[in-house]
Amino acid sequence: MPRVNGAGESAQEAGRLRPRGSSQGGLRQYNERVVLQAIRNHGALPGAALARLTQLTPQTISLITKRLIEDGLLLRGALLRGKVGQPSVPLALNPDGAFSIGIKLGRRSLDMLLVDFTGAVRARRSLAYDYPTPEAVFEEIALRLAEFRGLLGASGLERLQGIGIAAPLSLGGWQALMGVDAKRALAWNRTDVRAKVAELSGLPVTFVKDTAAACVAELVAGRGRSVRSFVYVFVDTFIGGGLVIDSHLQGGLNGNAGAVGSLALNRAAPGDTAAPAQLLSVASLITLERLYEAAKLDPAAVADDRALQAPWRAITQQWLDEAAYAIVFAIHGAACLLDLEGVIVDGSFSRDMLAAMLDAIDKAKGRYNWEGVECPEVLPGTTGSDARALGGALLPLHANFAPDRDLFLKLDKTST
Repeated sequence: MPRVNGAGESAQEAGRLRPRGSSQGGLRQYNERVVLQAIRNHGALPGAALARLTQLTPQTISLITKRLIEDGLLLRGALLRGKVGQPSVPLALNPDGAFSIGIKLGRRSLDMLLVDFTGAVRARRSLAYDYPTPEAVFEEIALRLAEFRGLLGASGLERLQGIGIAAPLSLGGWQALMGVDAKRALAWNRTDVRAKVAELSGLPVTFVKDTAAACVAELVAGRGRSVRSFVYVFVDTFIGGGLVIDSHLQGGLNGNAGAVGSLALNRAAPGDTAAPAQLLSVASLITLERLYEAAKLDPAAVADDRALQAPWRAITQQWLDEAAYAIVFAIHGAACLLDLEGVIVDGSFSRDMLAAMLDAIDKAKGRYNWEGVECPEVLPGTTGSDARALGGALLPLHANFAPDRDLFLKLDKTST
């Protein structure tokens, strides 16, 4: 399958899975995407099952799957012999059918993933730092892009669809809370990350808010496949989130829908000299880092199993209790405004830490008054630290191969 490459592309851009408007070819392409999505959602399926799921005729399914096999996007499985009817051949996504790269540019680390057509991670590279500088970040990105190209080889490069970048909308913001020199932080305000990565790679590049990208990963490859409307909460250096309504990610006018971290924890009162604290000042991992540092403990323990071991555990539990009350405050407001089906919580920490946070949230829910409103179910996320980079990597794959092209339409404000 030829790489989708935007302006200046060769005649290959008329490839089978490229948009063709409302023409006959466009309808054919849409049906191909429907078939691919059915297999992505349900696993390997024989033609008869695909016809039932997609409501396409068996003859149409036969023609579509033949083309997709020829394009290298589907693989035939082993013949299945049942007790009734003719033997069937299940069809599965070809992992080598397409590739994409996801980049998470965070305040504490840079993560890069090479992802195949099934969404599986083929390669993962990370760089940790106290706070990023544009020079160091782009040097690392260039190095890892070259490495990923080498891993793909010539045939894989032809199937590389693009890059998705997940980063905070205000990477240079909250300088005081981060303890970062203003001049160093503001360097990011003069940096067009998307344009620089496009220049380094020569690939189509999409930029999306980091927590929205994490929400994309949960929506497309996690619990979002069964929960239609939810608030997504991701606990990282700064806590943030996303909003999904009827299985569509909502960006809002300025790309801030679901920005739970900016929620005020108290009401402002006449005569107050300071604005109320935001949720991120209580429920972010940077707060836990500061507590560890004050106790002369390694702050890097926030991301690993030590957080729940002595001597970190007592401090962690104190933070968990305070963070849980703040998070439930946000959940309560969201439930009153949106009547949600659920809330999905994840973070860049261990799965045991996630379980401890969910336990603290469950206890904190009982301290709020839910009269007149239903408390949504709080569920654990499925992706963890990879969520932001994986969400970024899924954007090019979804744009080029999924039928529902408007899933990320509301992200336009954050993708330019």
